[in-house]
Amino acid sequence: MSFNNKALLIDNKVVVILVFLLCLVHSSESLRPLFACDPANGLTRTLRFCRVNVPVHVRVQDLIGRLTLQEKIRLLVNNAAAVPRLGIGGYEWWSEALHGVSDVGPGAKFGGAFPGATSFPQVITTAASFNQSLWEEIGRVVSDEARAMYNGGVAGLTYWSPNVNILRDPRWGRGQETPGEDPVVAGKYAASYVRGLQGNGAGNRLKVAACCKHYTAYDLDNWNGVDRFHFNAKVTKQDLEDTYNVPFKSCVYEGKVASVMCSYNQVNGKPTCADENLLKNTIRGQWRLNGYIVSDCDSVDVFFNQQHYTTTPEEAAAASIKAGLDLDCGPFLAIFTEGAVKKGLLTENDVNLALANTITVQMRLGMFDGNLGPYANLGPRDVCTPAHQHLALEAAHQGIVLLKNSGRSLPLSPRRHRTIAVIGPNSDVTETMIGNYAGKACAYTTPLQGISRYAKTIHQKGCAGVACAGNQGFGAAEAAARQADATVLVMGLDQSIEAETRDRTGLLLPGYQQNLVTRVAQASRGPVILVLMSGGPIDVSFAKNDPRVAAIIWAGYPGQAGGAAIADIIFGAANPGGKLPMTWYPQNYVAKLPMTIMAMRASGNYPGRTYRFYKGPVVFPFGFGLSYTTFTHSLSQRPLAQLSVSPYKLNTAIFNSSSHSIKVSHANCGTFTKMPLHVEVSNTGEYDGTHTVFVFAEPPENGIKGMGVNKQLIAFEKVHVTAGSKRTVQVVVDACKHLGVVDAYGKRRIPMGEHKLHIGDLKHTILVQPQL
Repeated sequence: MSFNNKALLIDNKVVVILVFLLCLVHSSESLRPLFACDPANGLTRTLRFCRVNVPVHVRVQDLIGRLTLQEKIRLLVNNAAAVPRLGIGGYEWWSEALHGVSDVGPGAKFGGAFPGATSFPQVITTAASFNQSLWEEIGRVVSDEARAMYNGGVAGLTYWSPNVNILRDPRWGRGQETPGEDPVVAGKYAASYVRGLQGNGAGNRLKVAACCKHYTAYDLDNWNGVDRFHFNAKVTKQDLEDTYNVPFKSCVYEGKVASVMCSYNQVNGKPTCADENLLKNTIRGQWRLNGYIVSDCDSVDVFFNQQHYTTTPEEAAAASIKAGLDLDCGPFLAIFTEGAVKKGLLTENDVNLALANTITVQMRLGMFDGNLGPYANLGPRDVCTPAHQHLALEAAHQGIVLLKNSGRSLPLSPRRHRTIAVIGPNSDVTETMIGNYAGKACAYTTPLQGISRYAKTIHQKGCAGVACAGNQGFGAAEAAARQADATVLVMGLDQSIEAETRDRTGLLLPGYQQNLVTRVAQASRGPVILVLMSGGPIDVSFAKNDPRVAAIIWAGYPGQAGGAAIADIIFGAANPGGKLPMTWYPQNYVAKLPMTIMAMRASGNYPGRTYRFYKGPVVFPFGFGLSYTTFTHSLSQRPLAQLSVSPYKLNTAIFNSSSHSIKVSHANCGTFTKMPLHVEVSNTGEYDGTHTVFVFAEPPENGIKGMGVNKQLIAFEKVHVTAGSKRTVQVVVDACKHLGVVDAYGKRRIPMGEHKLHIGDLKHTILVQPQL
């Protein structure tokens, strides 16, 4: 080879290397999101909608004015099409972040630099912590990881979470996704988690855009031949105002959420996604939503093709948009909206109004402005960090509930309990621990692995899976229990038993699980600890009443670090402080109770639902949970015994003398309607621990039609108290905010008379009277 040829070869190698490096740079740049108004984009940088110093609403109107009708229509769906002539790339709206960034929706994908994300406990478990600051902190971490993945080009910025539906029926397969049965708790959870996801709201900006779903009265998936696509929820105005809408109102009012999702079901004969009263009048009108309304996926298609709500698809498209729907998860609006406009069922201005709401959210997210702002540098190093994974462990510690602890059998001692039999179908699971709507976890610690850190283990599944169809493995499980110093049975449910599209038929442990627990308990030579994984409650009366079962722990679905958290609690490295966010009913409660009855209040032979209205026997009540220490309450300052509420003016519409009540909307709410409660919490035991102070209100029975409330939670506070010390918690009781009840017409009223406050075993009576 001549010198010239060698030189040419070297030059060619240099060119190849340069091209390769340029490709790497381009590849890296291509991962970053495309922005219509990026300074490098010569197409748009001079247009008004790209001027960051112009008010958002002006930018939005400028952009909409430049779009054709066909371009507008292709932006009405979740996989919004690109508008190349304006530099706008396509965008996938559907991402999920229920308890960590998820790949359930098409908007987020794992792999490469982002193999997984921190998977926190399922929502029902996190709710059991009753810790509002924890809820917000989890939201903040999840949105950090979401922004990092967005910057890497593998995720969106619009997350259709949280699910704040009420866990009305214990069989609901999606109860695991919710904060439980109490509307106040669900509302507080919604606002806290949304604030964590969306950031501090400075300058009307959003970190990511959250979405509260599924609005409204949505809590049946597939039960006894009735599915969510065909279900007409018959709901009174009273229950809608008093229960089902409460979390959504809190989400919008308190959390300032950027989106609300309407549900598949009908409410009183109307699909929620075509109900102008629910969408335009309530969410956007009364509650002043600053954001967009999106359908559950294919909801518009469902109410046309399965519910046959309209005669033509164009009528369905028009009905949804005119009702207030802004975005369709699914292709329906992209296909039929133009026809609806041509037929005069819809105007182009109706389309513009919908687009204004979605584009405004994108503008608030900074999606048109280049990757600027405080989140621009988040990347792979900010996902699955040690701090994030530690928070997942701490969240599991706080959410796990101790239900039974006979003779203070727990915590176990690593010195005395050196060999542990770990038995059960959930004893060495990974994905089961993260429940549904989960992503790819950073790493897993199973219960078996967690317990192995404290003691030698003997492992037997006992059953092939949670269905536990046979007893073939029982003998080996009994043998293991005979050899061990203590036995931990990890039983319960998984997504094959309770899930989206799958409601449970009953409340008992599946298959032969109960038999396995009983036989192993009989064989064990040491204490037996029953650990339950589930989203919904389980009737474990047999174990509660069996003296050979020393302890029962409900772990819910405890997330990626669930096994470590369970072991930490069993061996006393963490003191359980979780409380049940839902009532645990006996099996006979649901035996004759259709899931399809939406009424909350008891009447006749109908038992009512949740702790607020049901008075029958329970396995474990709402708010129940034990600790390794003991707490007592006292009132450190003598609270007021009387509050006065004055109406604006005296007439029967405002002060109802027959029911002795004043409408909240007509009350002068201020200083005289408020009373501070100073609750002193003393830790009288040997362990440091956390305690939840619950304040319930029991209204007077004074003739408000259909009131039927046993008691209702008005406030809760989580407090950490070291052994032997005291902490004071202040709760302000406001007659207008806390002591109202909803009448049969859906109006909130303050009953006059004696209201009883319950704080643990303390009771305090307040006389509420009109100031006439």
